[in-house]
Amino acid sequence: MKLYDGGRAPNPRRVRVFLAEKGIEMPTEQVDLGALAQKSEAFTAVNPLQRVPALVLDDGTVLTESIAICRYFELLHPEPSLFGRAPKEVAVIEMWQRRIELHLLFPVSHVFRNGHPAMAAMEVPQVPEWAEANKPRVLDFLRLLDRELQGRPFIAGDSFSVADITGLVSVDFMKPAKLAVPDELTNVKRWHADVSARPSAKA
Repeated sequence: MKLYDGGRAPNPRRVRVFLAEKGIEMPTEQVDLGALAQKSEAFTAVNPLQRVPALVLDDGTVLTESIAICRYFELLHPEPSLFGRAPKEVAVIEMWQRRIELHLLFPVSHVFRNGHPAMAAMEVPQVPEWAEANKPRVLDFLRLLDRELQGRPFIAGDSFSVADITGLVSVDFMKPAKLAVPDELTNVKRWHADVSARPSAKA
């Protein structure tokens, strides 16, 4: 089994943080996104979508998409549970994982990919207007998240979950996108400080 990783990119980091929480180590191969190695013939043969991460299983099966990879490892190593156990817990975590992904990670990515000069070779064409359009969407969702976090320690409840991993990666990705969590969103800042202090956050 081998994991194709992508350095500081948010989706490969989601998998690394997940594996760190599980205490799983595995062989990795770095794909240099800055050098556009994901577009090479060799990596395209692994993932025709030219995206990382990608997990190659021992039987040759290739899993892509960070959450699909995380679900695979959750089933292999169910403890600690990061996707939930009871039906309601599983559903609430899934709901928040998707909310964070759709309304925070994706908009932040749109701001970065369409607004940062270093992304010009990857995002063709860049649409600066789309970057600007997504900035208020990020802030609107962070305000909603701040209200939700007023009554609980983690995004989906009382326990750390995959939703917190996606949230951590999303908020950290705001820095290269030149976005910041407003100071008045104290619950988001408290939550972010707490999850950032976990050893897995360094993955």
